[in-house]
Amino acid sequence: MIRFWNNFTKITAWPAQKLVFRTRVYYEDKEVQSRRIRGAAILVSNHTSVFDYAVYLFVFFTRTLRFQMAEVLFKKKILCAYLRCMGGIYLDRFARGGGYLDESERILRRGGVVGIFPEGRLPLPNETPPLAFKPGAVILALRTGAPIIPLYTNGAYFTKKRAAVVIGKPICADRLYDETLSEKENVRRITETVRQRIVDLEKLPDEKQKPKTE
Repeated sequence: MIRFWNNFTKITAWPAQKLVFRTRVYYEDKEVQSRRIRGAAILVSNHTSVFDYAVYLFVFFTRTLRFQMAEVLFKKKILCAYLRCMGGIYLDRFARGGGYLDESERILRRGGVVGIFPEGRLPLPNETPPLAFKPGAVILALRTGAPIIPLYTNGAYFTKKRAAVVIGKPICADRLYDETLSEKENVRRITETVRQRIVDLEKLPDEKQKPKTE
């Protein structure tokens, strides 16, 4: 049912998203990681708008994406039903317990793709994005061995400017694990590494468009 609703949404909304988002995709290294995702993976992106999720549905058209979604999105019955049909992973930011992590882990162990916006909320106008990342993506990567695919979006939706998405090279969290440090220290350090990679991806479109010099 989840795959059906994903496919139905992507097929029926394809023409509209081409007009609204006009997404241009860039790659850190297309031969290493393209829009095609093989096997389990964790997509980690900065967060600019509620439309980030919609953009990624079409960037990774051939895969069913299961994004973690904040509890506020599930308050309206119709939207809640739709997000459930799309496979949204309910994440209550104010509750104790990690049920969303367990659900995400089950999806990854079945070879699925989980999407995470680790800032946890949209930045306020007076805040410099991206905000500090929460550790859930790295915890999942260490539990399951699934690679983290860093993503950057400029959030240029419904404007004359084209939306830009940058796909980075996968990060293998277990390869960054330092046995001399505690697990908490490792998670914190790797989480900051992922955040910095996404910060660096922001510069890539400008570098790609620089005129080549002899």
